[in-house]
Amino acid sequence: MKELIKNIEALADTYSSNLKAKIEERKKEMEEDDNSHYLIYRVLGITNKEGKLIDSYQNTGRFLYKYAGSFLEEAATYCFKFKYPDGEKTKIPNTEGVRPKTFEIDFLNNTDAIEIKWRDATTDGDHITKEHSRVKTIKAKGLKPIRVMFYYPQRTQAIKIQDTLKTLYAGVDGEYYAGDDAWNFVKDYTGIDLKDILTKIADKKTKSE
Repeated sequence: MKELIKNIEALADTYSSNLKAKIEERKKEMEEDDNSHYLIYRVLGITNKEGKLIDSYQNTGRFLYKYAGSFLEEAATYCFKFKYPDGEKTKIPNTEGVRPKTFEIDFLNNTDAIEIKWRDATTDGDHITKEHSRVKTIKAKGLKPIRVMFYYPQRTQAIKIQDTLKTLYAGVDGEYYAGDDAWNFVKDYTGIDLKDILTKIADKKTKSE
């Protein structure tokens, strides 16, 4: 267990370092940006200073969201792999449609086909169609689709999409876990309290707050 915690801490350090470098790189690029659009910001009552801050956070925020998601999904995979070393990421051919050609299973352990999501805020109806094909393909393969999503979306339409997906998983005898249920699933399935590990790492990194 100590080795796992050490590996997750190292993973966090790597992601943190790469994120900071990416943000600094983007900020330098933005210094050369054409800011003539600030005229429209000002028309709407936003000062040049406020506009610069908004643009900066909007650009760097996209990096943060991407890195946060990738880190959490990889850290969760570490836990599954620690408990079930024979499990692995794999792809299966789409037998329910033409696109995509294959579906990726984040962690396949025997017949458990686990999809790991940090958050899914999509409001696209096509997303449901794709997921429907995905879970039917997994089910037809003789596997059990299991969706683990750590953070639930907050917008009404995105929540409706997730409610539909939850029903979809239940309809094929799959399992759907979101929010606290997702953290608890990882703990029950692997015996590892990932949330506690990440909380301690976070407290170390932000102890001055």
